[in-house]
Amino acid sequence: MLTADEQRKAAEQFVSNWQGKGYEKGQSQPFWLALLSQVYGIEQPDQFIRFEDQVHLDHTSYIDGYIPKTRVMIEQKGIHRSLSEKIKQADGSFLTPFEQAQRYAGEILNTKGASALPRWIVTCNFEEFHVHDMEHPREDPAIILLKDLPKEFYRLQFLVDEGSRNLQKERKIQEVSVEAGRLVGGLYDALKAQYKDPESDETMHYLNVLCVRLVFCLYAEDSGLFSRHNQFYDYMKSYRPENMRDALIKLFEVLDQPLEERDPYMNDNLAAFPYVNGGLFSREEKILIPPFNDEIIEMLLERASLGFDWSEISPTIFGAVFESTLNPVTRREGGMHYTSVENIHKVIDPLFLNDLRGELDAIKTYKDDRTLDRKLRDFTEKLSKLTFLDPACGSGNFLTETYLSLRRMENEALQLLFRFTQQLEFASPIRVSLSQFYGIEINDFAVTVARTALWIAEHQMIKATEAIINQRIEFLPLKSYSNIREGNALRMDWSEVVKPEALNYIMGNPPFVGYAKRNPLQKQEILDVFTDESGKPYKTAGILDYVAGWYMQAVRYMQGTQIKAALVSTNSITQGEQVAALWPPLMERFNLQIIFAWRTFIWDSEALDKAHVHCVIVGFTCGEIKERRLIFSEDQKEIVGGIGPYLTAGEPVFINNRRIPLCDVPIMIRGSSPADDGNLLLTIEEKDSLLRQYPSVAPLLRPFMMGKDFISRKPRYCLWLVGADPALLKCPAVLDKVQKVRDFRLGSKRAKTIQEAETPTLFEDQRYATTRYIAVPKVSSENRRYVPIDYLEPEIIPGDKLFFIENSTLFHFGIITSSVHMAWMRTVGGRLKSDYSYSNTVVYNNFIWPDATESEKEKISATARAILEARSRYPDSSFADLYHDLTMPPELRKAHQANDRAVLAAYGLKANTSEPEIVAHLFKLYERKVKKSE
Repeated sequence: MLTADEQRKAAEQFVSNWQGKGYEKGQSQPFWLALLSQVYGIEQPDQFIRFEDQVHLDHTSYIDGYIPKTRVMIEQKGIHRSLSEKIKQADGSFLTPFEQAQRYAGEILNTKGASALPRWIVTCNFEEFHVHDMEHPREDPAIILLKDLPKEFYRLQFLVDEGSRNLQKERKIQEVSVEAGRLVGGLYDALKAQYKDPESDETMHYLNVLCVRLVFCLYAEDSGLFSRHNQFYDYMKSYRPENMRDALIKLFEVLDQPLEERDPYMNDNLAAFPYVNGGLFSREEKILIPPFNDEIIEMLLERASLGFDWSEISPTIFGAVFESTLNPVTRREGGMHYTSVENIHKVIDPLFLNDLRGELDAIKTYKDDRTLDRKLRDFTEKLSKLTFLDPACGSGNFLTETYLSLRRMENEALQLLFRFTQQLEFASPIRVSLSQFYGIEINDFAVTVARTALWIAEHQMIKATEAIINQRIEFLPLKSYSNIREGNALRMDWSEVVKPEALNYIMGNPPFVGYAKRNPLQKQEILDVFTDESGKPYKTAGILDYVAGWYMQAVRYMQGTQIKAALVSTNSITQGEQVAALWPPLMERFNLQIIFAWRTFIWDSEALDKAHVHCVIVGFTCGEIKERRLIFSEDQKEIVGGIGPYLTAGEPVFINNRRIPLCDVPIMIRGSSPADDGNLLLTIEEKDSLLRQYPSVAPLLRPFMMGKDFISRKPRYCLWLVGADPALLKCPAVLDKVQKVRDFRLGSKRAKTIQEAETPTLFEDQRYATTRYIAVPKVSSENRRYVPIDYLEPEIIPGDKLFFIENSTLFHFGIITSSVHMAWMRTVGGRLKSDYSYSNTVVYNNFIWPDATESEKEKISATARAILEARSRYPDSSFADLYHDLTMPPELRKAHQANDRAVLAAYGLKANTSEPEIVAHLFKLYERKVKKSE
């Protein structure tokens, strides 16, 4: 086993040997053998890693490298080849190296089972390693540059260490921060049990303030804020258990006393504590501390104080974990919530940090010392004048991470400024201040946590600056900042927090509340905020997600300024009917322009039991745009001329509900709605039981499908009583069900449903086909490249979770099952959680069909028929099986790919046209068609 120093030196030599080399066919194996043996100490690397395992998918593909012990799959490309670029495969498809490896993984699953699946997938081009953690396959890969290997060699340690998770530099800090949250949660529960009225609002307030103060003391004794290590522990331990409560009360009083105001005869142990200030220990805020018991003493002193090092916590993560741990709502939900540092940087990097980083890197290239020093001072001065607002700041994680990022850059500049001399006459060179950071937060406790997290961040960065200038910088007493304001951001005038002319950036992640889950107060807030010039609510405000309120508040506030903003948002505001409801007033009335965007990705927001929320990030301004516009997705970054509200390249396009198709194609109809409380529907077992008892009712039974039934390819049954013989209706079992339908409808609050109680034998809405029809499920998994679409026989009654098209041909089937239609659906359709939510009025009726020649129609009909034939080989497989990316049969995949090529050709597009390019083309066709029809 090599030591860390030996690994570092070996990595330096490895980089030197391989810099500029990288022929895929001839040098891949020597590259990996050398890496494993020289840097990671594998004595027989040729027995540790396998090369060129054949993939039985098409008998022409091979896995470049596989390490069985650690389950690492390697996909190697030549030097200078982009690892996010799609490459044409033998079957004609276009895949990125990662997608190519994923396909190989699917074959491993089919042939060897789940236990043999890769734990990691590494794509490499001799210059970069992209590491994909297959426990989180949708997350961005960790990227390690070859040139950085000497200082980051540990990030590839998982290649040889089974179970290694050391991919991110800050993983340990994250774990420490979450563990700190667990300690606080346990202490909170123990203290709460000691109060006489533990559930009262007053007790909750006491507990929250008490825990914040205790955490500050624990951090202070470990980080050097107090005069010596374990000072809090030693002070508390000097008292008998029955006196510890009084000791804590005295300590809190002293921490809020300037030295000159203290009793000169007080206990030395107490007098040794510094004056903290900042309002954290304010004597004006009276709190009630409960009596301590053995459990509290052991938890506070032995586990939290003596047994844990608080100096390494991340204030960005811990602030959020701390707030959610002590927040009654999130405690009821379970788990500890925090926004990952990586996700915060998805917002702040393209908003401002990348530009600042580029500016600093450019300054570093100056050779002339005087010019370099002047540029560095100008840069630190610029940093000190930037101001930031998070109007939904919670525990302040966006503000804290931004502060840390600016201070790290400032420290880089200071390191260069003090490269020759040590500061002699002391004056703190730090220019970046907490006074530059503003927040609005509705929860009073979160406000306190945010301020405390920022103080901890400030202290950690001061320690880093001290190491650069070799001088001590006084941190205490704390400065009182009132920049984090308690209040409802949708009811406040933001200019009372910070004047818009003094602000540079707005950022944050407002509450993730979809329009259907808004409470009455939130609904009213949106109506009050989303008003037109006359003050009346927009008619469409009722279908907007809660985050829409922050967009409207922001654009009003930003008028006449160059402020830039970026908000994390529920992805539904960029999909389906909400697009036409939200964006036109923002763009047309307030000149909102999108400057960058992150397309849908998973926003991990819990540390213990991660709750995945599917989000987008929209960066925007109402001022002048000079910079290039960027669209980010999981595997690429696009530089574009403009960005529309669907987060596609191009000028804004709004797709409204349309009652009939824009093109001359058959009508798509939503299936029947029973409104029966389940009484007219039967499982196969219930149908069989009914027929055994009453064989005569067979004519009343019809196969029935909702979306789930369609995906499983197994129908249920229904009592279809349209035109039924009244004699058959007298069957007791049927009569009982009909009576229950009537009772259910009469109990409804919906007028139409009550009216339908007069005809309880019928579905509330009777929409069905009389000929063979195409069926499309309303909801389908986001993990499927293609929404499964199929032909059904007319005897099958489609439910209201299916759409159907009568009088349709194979040509129609081929078009709507193609990648072109899927791209359109993914862009303009809605979502149910993360799943696709198809719509006839938005997706189908607005879709522009190709002006295909007869020859092209025949070819598409042939490829559509091939899809149906490929499926027919697997009559017992569900669509969930057939359309899972890893288990999709090769012949079905090839049939779809052939159909895609035929459809793309009908649109005049090349076979390798990317999905964003397809959508951009369709939008142009749409605009042209709409203008022509007006």
